[in-house]
Amino acid sequence: MLKVENLVVRYGMIEAIKGITFEVRDGEIVTLIGANGAGKTTTMHTISGLLKPASGDVLLDGVDITKVPSHKIVQMGLAQVPERRRVFAEQTVAENLDLGAYTRKDKDGIKKDLEHVYELFPRLKERSSQLAGTLSGGEQQMLAMGRALMAKPKILLMDEPSMGLSPLLVQEIFRIITDINKQGTTILLVEQNAKMALAIANRAYVLETGKITLEGTGAELANDERVQKAYLGG
Repeated sequence: MLKVENLVVRYGMIEAIKGITFEVRDGEIVTLIGANGAGKTTTMHTISGLLKPASGDVLLDGVDITKVPSHKIVQMGLAQVPERRRVFAEQTVAENLDLGAYTRKDKDGIKKDLEHVYELFPRLKERSSQLAGTLSGGEQQMLAMGRALMAKPKILLMDEPSMGLSPLLVQEIFRIITDINKQGTTILLVEQNAKMALAIANRAYVLETGKITLEGTGAELANDERVQKAYLGG
């Protein structure tokens, strides 16, 4: 479904991403793990069209999207849940969810998907008329996920969904990510909580200073001594 080939991304003279190649197959959960500054968010922003690569290709269902505007990429079936939620604080929960569907014209489908989001996140339904900026961190994360789902994506990019959340909420967010995947959405997950990410991932890649250094199934990397030492406290 998603292929990244020899991707290079620069900030001025600094090469942040150094020719990485990886793929996400239809129906999978694939995770990128790595330390702060490894290039995980840069990779996500380049895939979703917010950054343009110096070279390399990003293919969505075989179509090169490296020069496609980000809003067109959303229409092609790729949506992103950004790091630190990025909800529209001065708008209500319902208005944030409506904005998630801004590229769509199918009113009946939008209504059906809104009901589905409220089923996934009952707290959002309870707070539908509340300003997003007044929600707790966990509720804002749910809203960011729900807003992305309103675009009806085939593949969902998630950037640090557990950041700043209590352990109990982290468990809930990861359970919901698994549910979303089981319902047919492919997921690319960037996450510093490597233990939780590897536990739900079909496959995983380790990104270090802009390069992929390891890859394998979630279980293989969770049992790899190098990963345990660097990311799992082993």
